Amino acid sequence: MIQFFIDSSHFILSGALVGLLVGMTGVGGGSLMTPLLTIIFGVAPTTAVGTDLAFAAITKGFGTAAHRLHGNVRWDIVRLLCMGSLTTAILSIIALKYVGPVSKDWNHLISLAIGASVLLTAGSLLFRAKIMKWVHANPKRLPSGFPLKVATVVVGAVIGVLVTVSSIGAGAIGATLILVLYPTLRPAEVAGTDIAYAVPLTALAGLGHWWLGNVHFDLLAGLLIGSVPAIWFGAKLSSILSEKITRNTLAVTLFLVGLKLVIS
Repeated sequence: MIQFFIDSSHFILSGALVGLLVGMTGVGGGSLMTPLLTIIFGVAPTTAVGTDLAFAAITKGFGTAAHRLHGNVRWDIVRLLCMGSLTTAILSIIALKYVGPVSKDWNHLISLAIGASVLLTAGSLLFRAKIMKWVHANPKRLPSGFPLKVATVVVGAVIGVLVTVSSIGAGAIGATLILVLYPTLRPAEVAGTDIAYAVPLTALAGLGHWWLGNVHFDLLAGLLIGSVPAIWFGAKLSSILSEKITRNTLAVTLFLVGLKLVIS
């Protein structure tokens, strides 16, 4: 056991760092964890994605339980998002299986997908206020009724592909799109709904990557050991630090990380 902690110390520390940021800002789990594993520790992109999905399913499961107790989950929206995301997650896993053994070119393609998803996440954080300002100024341009349901399913489908291929997209991107489609939701409802639909998505995608042999369980254990207490501490710390400063710092960090992944 002691040897495990010694061998996994760098992964435990990484989990703690990402967990701290997640606790402080509410986002950044997959968008930081996967690039960190690939860039800093040289973990194969497919393994980083698969392990991070298993990590996300476990951590988000606890978050969903907490939000459900407080009535912050809009299950009608969760069902629509899952209709799209679970379908495309299954199709994406089948496509990954069909491709067969991971080649150097395929690894590079996955790295590009990770980088693009990170950049999208950074953009959603940096421009969320402007996006929401436009939404509130143009309410009649937003879908309603049946078109709103279709748009929600489509959003889920797009995020399902992003998450399965890159493990990124269910956090900040998902929350921003939910806000755009449902601007009257309370912030707690956005967070609760975003986390709730991400649990079955990351669990299904994680199981798919386990089937493909892309989940490293020792790495997963190290990340969980570091992140769980750090998320709690980060949540406490968030009451002291300015949310705007921490979110903007995270967004700039994600932008630089995503840029490196795309141009490398």
